[in-house]
This record gives sequence, structure tokens and C-alpha cells, in this order.
Amino acid sequence: MNPASLVICEYCDAVYSRTPLKRREKAHCLQCGSELYRNARVDIDVMLALTLASAIMFVIANCYPIVELNMSGLSNRATLWDTLLFTLDSNVGVIAVFAAASAFFFPLIQILLFAYVLIPLRAGRKPRAFIGAMHALREMQPWSMVEVFMLGAVVSVIKLTAVAAVAAQIGLWGFATLTLLLTVLSSFDLQDLWDQSEALDA
Repeated sequence: MNPASLVICEYCDAVYSRTPLKRREKAHCLQCGSELYRNARVDIDVMLALTLASAIMFVIANCYPIVELNMSGLSNRATLWDTLLFTLDSNVGVIAVFAAASAFFFPLIQILLFAYVLIPLRAGRKPRAFIGAMHALREMQPWSMVEVFMLGAVVSVIKLTAVAAVAAQIGLWGFATLTLLLTVLSSFDLQDLWDQSEALDA
């Protein structure tokens, strides 16, 4: 049996033979009920477009201010890194490190890995470190938590309105768009990319 036709449940390690699914169907583990895979095939061009859009939104989200505070006639704008450095100076370094990893480093690595895999596949060739990149993508997805940062930012903005005039800036909208793009990109079945690479080897 071709190993590529097997699927292993990531929660209980049960092994199943991959069978074709109809549109929008999902396969679930019989032992623990978790989702094994779904019929969510997309064109590589679509995934690459989402990856490039995510890269653009990542730059916007990190280079532009996320909020502007106006209090007692004073105005101040803060970027993500301004916020992280302030958190670091407030003797809560662990929170600053975790926020930097989940909102900056993990999403950046995830975007770069998708680009590394998708660009060569679209050109009809398999990247040299394809297997390692695919395994890294699978392990990286749970740690890319831009949506958690986004939720925290929204809550913080709402609370700050009690003591100051707060205006959302382009960086915050960039994070919102980045959250949506990465969520859509992560919803695709990575098995499609494995299948594409095997078709190139055939």
C-alpha cells in the first residue's frame, strides 16, 4: 500500500486508508471523533495568492501604528514593537516574549514556509527541503496565534476608551486582515501539497 494513501489521526494515532470525499465532506476518526481530513482542494495559485497577500498584510501590520491615544491634549501612536518594548520594560518580559513569538515570529515563519513550498510547486518543481518544510508547517500552525493578539488588542482598545480617546490605525486593520488570511490559508488540507509533489515525482 502506498504510504501516501494512509492518514494517521494526530490525536490517537489510529491509521486509516485515505478515500475520496465529495465536495465539503470531512473524514473523522472512528476512535476519538477528531477530523482527519476534508475535501477542500484549492488551486495552488489561490494558496500562493493568499500567501503573498498575507506577506503584504504582515508588513503593514508591523510597520504602521496599531492605535493612536489622545489624552489631555497629548497624542501618541504605538506600533506592535512599541507595545512589546513597553511590556518588556514593565517587568512582564515573559508576556512580551510570548506575544512577540505568537504575533510576529510564528506568523512570519508560517508565511515564509508557505512561500517556500508553493512558489516552486507552481513552477513545476519540488523544493529541496519539501518534507522538512511540510512537517514544520504542520507543527507551526497551532502556534501562529495572530487571532489571539487581535482579540487582545480589541479588548485593550475598548478598555482604553474609558481614560483616553483611542483611534484604530492602519496597523490594527492590517492585523485584522492578516488574521483572516492566515485562518483561510490554514484551513486548507496540506495533503493537497503532498499529492502535488508526488505528481511531480511520477
